[in-house]
Parts: sequence; C-alpha cells; structure tokens
Amino acid sequence: MNDVTTGKAKRAPPAPLPEFDEETYLRLNPDVLVAVAEGKFRSAREHYEHYGRAEGRLAVAPRDLPRDRIIITARPGGADEAPNAPAGAVDTIKLSSAGGLFVAGWINDSLDRLDAVELYVAGWSIAFSAANLARVRRPDAESAAGLAVPHSLGFWGFIYAARRLPAGKCNAVLRLKSGAERIVIVTIEALGDLELRGTVLNYLASAHYYGPTGFSVASSIRQTIGAQLVDFSRMLTIRAVSAPFVERFHQIGRVPKASVIVCLHGKADYLAVQQALFSVKAGAEDYEFIYVCNSPELAEALLNEAAIARLIYGLDITLILLSANAGFAAANNLGATYARSSRVIFMNPDVFPKCPDFACRHLALAEELPAAQTDIFGAALYYDNGSMVHAGMYFEAKTMPGFTLGQKEDVSLLSVEHYGKGAPPEDAVLLHRRAVPAVSGAFISMNRAWFDELEGFSQDYIFGHYEDADLCLRSLEAGRPAWLFDLRLYHLEGTGSVRQKVHEGASAVNRWLFTQNWLDQVSPALLGPRPAHPALAEAA
Repeated sequence: MNDVTTGKAKRAPPAPLPEFDEETYLRLNPDVLVAVAEGKFRSAREHYEHYGRAEGRLAVAPRDLPRDRIIITARPGGADEAPNAPAGAVDTIKLSSAGGLFVAGWINDSLDRLDAVELYVAGWSIAFSAANLARVRRPDAESAAGLAVPHSLGFWGFIYAARRLPAGKCNAVLRLKSGAERIVIVTIEALGDLELRGTVLNYLASAHYYGPTGFSVASSIRQTIGAQLVDFSRMLTIRAVSAPFVERFHQIGRVPKASVIVCLHGKADYLAVQQALFSVKAGAEDYEFIYVCNSPELAEALLNEAAIARLIYGLDITLILLSANAGFAAANNLGATYARSSRVIFMNPDVFPKCPDFACRHLALAEELPAAQTDIFGAALYYDNGSMVHAGMYFEAKTMPGFTLGQKEDVSLLSVEHYGKGAPPEDAVLLHRRAVPAVSGAFISMNRAWFDELEGFSQDYIFGHYEDADLCLRSLEAGRPAWLFDLRLYHLEGTGSVRQKVHEGASAVNRWLFTQNWLDQVSPALLGPRPAHPALAEAA
C-alpha cells in the first residue's frame, strides 16, 4: 500500500494481540508491573510478547472467576502441568423418576480438600459443593489410600430436582481445592421414588461417622441434604394419601361420640386384638375406630380382619388402605378427615385400655372439664408388667462442641424424654392432673376443631418420630398446652410395628428437623431456673 502524498510504501500497524488487556495483565502479574515501572520493559505487551505468552500467563481476566479458590495465572520457568489428583472414586449415582438424585463415593482429601463433585450428563449437569455433602468414614477407602490416621474419606449427597431427568452415562469430576481433578465415568442407576428414599435413609443410618453418631448425622445433613430429603419425602407422602381405598364396617344409624384413629404398619394382628380388648369396656359402643394402613401388602388380610371383628365385637370400623407408607402424621391426618365425631383420638395399635371404665371416663373428662384442659390431652401409659411407660414428655438439649449446626458454633440436639419411665404404677405425683410440655403420640385425645385449627400433624416428619411433640408445642405456642390425665392404658412399646434401618434414618432426619424448628423456643427453658412458658405457668 502506497502513501498518496509521498508515493512511498506505508508500513502496516502491528496487529493487536488477540484478547490482550494491558491493565488486566499488569494486575494479574505484579512482577511485570514492577519490571515496567523500573524501565526493564517498555510495556506490558512487550513482556507478554517476549516472555509471558511462552510462560502461559493469563492476558485477560478469567470469566466467572470462582470464589474462594486459587486460580493459577502463570507458571514462570515451569511446564504447564495440572496438580495430581489423589485416589478416589464415585461408587454410585442413583436417579428417581421425580428427580431425586443420590451420589456416593470417596476421595483421599486428607491433604488437598474436596471442593466440589460435578456431574455431567447428556442434557443436564450439577455441581455439589463439598460444604453441602455429608462426609462419612470409609474403612475400605482408608485402607486403599494407605492412611495411618482415620479420616472421613467418604462423601454422599442428595438433591430433589422435582422434574424428570434422563439417566445414562455420567462424567463425574471430583474437583479439589488445588484445582486437581479426578474424572470417572459412571452409569446412573434409575430407581423408583420410594426405592430411592429407602436407599438414602438406609445409607444415612448405616454409615460410619468420625465422632459421636447423632451429632455427626445432624452436622452432615445440616446444609442442604436434610431439607432436600424433607421436600422429597413430603412429595411422596402427598402422593400416598391422594387416592386411598376406604371401606366402612358400620352399624346403620349409630353416631359415635369419639373417633379412634390408628396408624397400622407391618402387622395386621393388632386390629383384632384392639377390637377385642376395647369391646368389653363399658361405653365402647360410643367410639368408632378408623384404621389407616401404611403397609399395602397387608390390605387383603386387614379387610378380612375388619369384617370379622365387626361381626364378633360389634364396634364401628373404617379401614383406609394406602398404596405406600405415608408415615404417622399423614396417616393420622387422613384418618381425621373420615371421623364422624367432634373428638379425635390418635392411638398406637399396641395400646389397650388398662382400666375397666376407660371408655366412659375418657368421654366424661372430655365433656365435663374446661376446653382449655381438653382441647389436647394424653393419658398414663404402662408396660404389661405394670410399671409406667409415660406420664407426659419433656425435652433435653445436648450440645457437642466442635460440630456445627446452622450458624451456631456447636451442635445442639433436642431429645424428647418421658416422665416416669419405669416408675411404680401408683405414683401420685406423676398421675396428678397437670399441664405438660407434650404428650406421647401413642395416645392423644383432641377436640377436632382445635386439631383442624392447628392444621394437624406436620407432614414434614418422615415416617414417624417427633411429630407428636411438634403438634403439642404448636398447641402450646397457641396458648393451649397439652394436659396429662389419670387415664390408664397398656402400651406394648416397640412391638406394634416392624422398625428397620430405613426408619432409623428417618428418625435421624426428624431429630435434626425438630431441633431446627424448636431449639430456639425450647432451649431457654432448659438453661437454668428460667420462667416456664406463660401458657404452662397459667395452667399450673
């Protein structure tokens, strides 16, 4: 190209460096900034052309710079090598039809901590932050990694996407703080929603933890896993109660004064036993019995048992059969919608009357005492040897330094304890009519209108455990504490259903949830001589 004024050839300007930002280059390379200031280089571009490009220095700011992680901007004098990833594996990835996703594996991050577990599948991907993963002991991994000191190498995570996702091959990346990564190819296993919930709860209950198990579980699920499991289980609960099979075995024209609601799981025998033992008590004809079955495999046997029991014992029975285990709370809430009386009694299948006048005395108390005492009340429960099981409930908070729960420095877990467990049957102090913090879900009698106002049992609790205390505390917060009356029943504690590992896992989640919901309200009353809740003080 010629200059039109001189006719001489004109030199073309130097081509700009692609994606080069001088200000950013100096910011990323403070040694170059000093060298330019000292006159060793005329510009940042000169340094980049002569040295920086070959050294692999960044010339532009990284897009979407990750937070809290070191980014290598140059390796002067060294080869462009990534740090070596330690031993590790992704053992399993399971995906349910509703979008429940479970991942488990291990990584030797004793020196270079795990930062994230990333899953890449055709059509979708997810990155689990290490802070949101549960860490567990893996003796097999410790042995494989040759660790002399125990370390929680295992990890697992769960998330509920609430949408159908395709399964298939997954590119799983275990990314560490240094930037090192271990990449493995895993085939995602498709499971049913119920099967996946059982798998996750089993894993939670069966895992080995570094430190006290209860506190370790609460700490491991505190960030996201606990809430995700609650959401996933709530969806399954709603599905389970959406289309129940209902059969009534009633005497035409009979109008009950109270409705006994019993949640059955694992055993069908208790329906007939309970009918036999209640039917011989005076006033039993004023009660109807509503059995809600959480075990679909018992459906046929229970239909036969209910029909026979109605013919033999003459009490009104409603049988509600569910397609899956909806849990204690949802089953009782559903049963209450079929009640034909203004008083609902929630009772375990292994609870039977101890006093001959139980049926009459219960109705007399409910009808004669003030509503403030009868809107929600419990009874004294006994072992078959005559000693006491329950005379009201109270709470304890245990704290473990070194663990974290939410924003607190230490883990505090609430536990529910029974007054009088193992006490003699005629303990006047324990049998005295009084307001208590809570009563056992093995027997709760409620004014149905008050039960409806409280919106029943919380269905956030998985299967069963702590929802009874939660209901009583919500009633207490609303100004009506639960009362304990000298009504006596046998409670064959622990024999009314079959308890498995999956239920232990559910209880662990429930204890975490109960602590999350009630720690701040309950703990002040447990720390020294402080005033009781105003509603309890007024009742006393």
